[in-house]
Amino acid sequence: MKLNEHMSKKLFSRAGIIVPPGFLYSKNRENIPADADFDFPWAVKAQVLSGGRGKAGGISIVRDHAEFAKESARILDMHIRGEAVPFVRVEQATDIHREFYVSFSVNREGQNITLTVGRQGGVDIEQTGADNFLLLEIDPCRGLSSYQLRQAFFHLDLKKDIYKKWAETCFALYNIFLDKHLLLAEINPLVLDRNENLIALDGKVEIDDNYFALAPELESYFVPEHMDAVELEARRAGLNFHRLDGFVGLMVNGAGLAMATMDLLNFSDLPAANFLDMGGGASEEKMSRALDILCRDESVRVIFINIFGGILSCAKVARAMCSVLKSSAGEKEIIVRFSGFESDKAREIISKANPGRLRLAEDLTQAVDLLCEYKSGQTESRFRHLKFPEQNFSRIQNTAKPSKKLLPDDCGVLVQGITGKEGMLHTRMMLDYGTRVKAGVTPFKGGADVHGIPVYNTVKQACREHEIGASIIFVPPALAADAILEAADAGIKWVVCITEGIPQQEMLRVKKHLAGTGTRLVGPNTPGLIIPGRIKIGIMPGDVFTPGPVAVLSRSGTLTYESVYRLTRAGIGQSACVGIGGDPFVGSSFKDIAQLLLDDPATKALLVLGEIGGRAEEELGEYLRQKGFDRPLFGFIAGQTAPPGKRLGHAGAILENDSGIEGKLKKMHETGYTVCPDLTSISERIGRILA
Repeated sequence: MKLNEHMSKKLFSRAGIIVPPGFLYSKNRENIPADADFDFPWAVKAQVLSGGRGKAGGISIVRDHAEFAKESARILDMHIRGEAVPFVRVEQATDIHREFYVSFSVNREGQNITLTVGRQGGVDIEQTGADNFLLLEIDPCRGLSSYQLRQAFFHLDLKKDIYKKWAETCFALYNIFLDKHLLLAEINPLVLDRNENLIALDGKVEIDDNYFALAPELESYFVPEHMDAVELEARRAGLNFHRLDGFVGLMVNGAGLAMATMDLLNFSDLPAANFLDMGGGASEEKMSRALDILCRDESVRVIFINIFGGILSCAKVARAMCSVLKSSAGEKEIIVRFSGFESDKAREIISKANPGRLRLAEDLTQAVDLLCEYKSGQTESRFRHLKFPEQNFSRIQNTAKPSKKLLPDDCGVLVQGITGKEGMLHTRMMLDYGTRVKAGVTPFKGGADVHGIPVYNTVKQACREHEIGASIIFVPPALAADAILEAADAGIKWVVCITEGIPQQEMLRVKKHLAGTGTRLVGPNTPGLIIPGRIKIGIMPGDVFTPGPVAVLSRSGTLTYESVYRLTRAGIGQSACVGIGGDPFVGSSFKDIAQLLLDDPATKALLVLGEIGGRAEEELGEYLRQKGFDRPLFGFIAGQTAPPGKRLGHAGAILENDSGIEGKLKKMHETGYTVCPDLTSISERIGRILA
């Protein structure tokens, strides 16, 4: 969650950082507050979450009340990069001697915290050149050191007398960064005034959504005026919703599949009106709120619901859908596609209920054909489908031998959080698949049992009584990082963390602690791993997987299920499937898992199901090329048509590099991937190289 300047300065001020005195002003306020007793000139500053307000005319210096009335009205009528200005911050203008830049940020590429300082700051920071900046890596476990502050201070070329103020300001900013689990804490510019005070003249803060969900006190920093009414309602309903500018209302279960479906619509000249991921549950209440939102959205002409039944039953969704439609007052037509678990039963339920507004599609191709009926005339394509020639791979044998490289046949599994709802459910399903679940752990529940599996208070207690080769974690986000470390401390070799929502700074520290321990972490926010026909440590639906020659590595659960379901139906089995997780910081990368499969005789080809954001897919390609990997390599990227800078579902799914999606796909092709343009092409292209 991004904070506007006013809220950022509120946070800074509470930590002891000097900010100019100021107040918020909007069209709804008739009077200037009584405590605004500072002298003119005043700075009147638009409060928006997008950048570039200064160059857009969103900041003005005024010298009297008449000028203030005129300029505040002008700015409040502006739209800056498509964003309305709900209010302005009015503050006393500062007598500036020098301007600097300072920030602390979570660095995805470097896997650390970065302190960045610049000798120059302000609106033209991007044009100052690389030599303006000094970047210092901060160990997430050791923290900010005094010598690093001195290095930054000497880079700025300030007088010795200023150092104490500099150190106090930087430590205050760093402590905010840690305490509130921020992704970014930026002061630009940090100014030195004529009295040699360091003042935060502007501020930008981004709070980790994962931590925001765990810290109710941060709700006071949320500003509803920065959202439109639809986005606000979706937020209150707990829906992962983003407004887009198309006409097809979109509802999907699972972030990866939702991104792939959005891409399919956009590339078919059926632009999505929104991104809406209902998650794995798709309950009746969630569906009701989501349908209500889309039915009342004037930009939506038709609604497309795409459900893949993995653990989630399509029949359950169909019953919920019929119930919702009976009570819904909306009149928009709905196209529904069911696939996977109990999809036939779901279509039967819908057909019997015969809700007039709902049309069933057998597959995604038919769904697109039905949606085309709602186009209004000829539409100009806004999205360019990037296509690359297939690589010239040698043909491979379509064998059905599961991999024996990742886990031994007799691997004993421990379930951390076994007494919770999810832990109990998936313990049963893993046992049914044949997984050797030996023990469970829930503090203060020692002595109990779940499905005949003994429960212990600690991981070490369980490991003393049983031979444990892997642990799977089903604990809440606030406790999950600690659970990972407990498993590593007990010497468990594989740890699979299903939990979604662990704050990013927590994961940075976990990764640092795990280095050199001998523990391999899969996840967090992962569906787990499965060696078809042998062992399942995760939440994936075992019945869609079948032994075969293709190893599948993925960032997304539902995208994995959809793709594997298509492979299995095409007669193409899998040697192993590993979901590395959809978060920015995961325990094992694509490269880490691929290293284990390089000399695996059961793996004849590799399929990588990726997403926008990060360079994990490209790094894997570069690594495999260096190693002389001579087996077929296929890749698919979800979220290609996502708006830049937006996180869609997974925290790691955000396009940040300068070359954009075209650069990502081009690099993948250059490093040996056959890039699959859509879901349908995956099984087709792999099928062509099978002997």
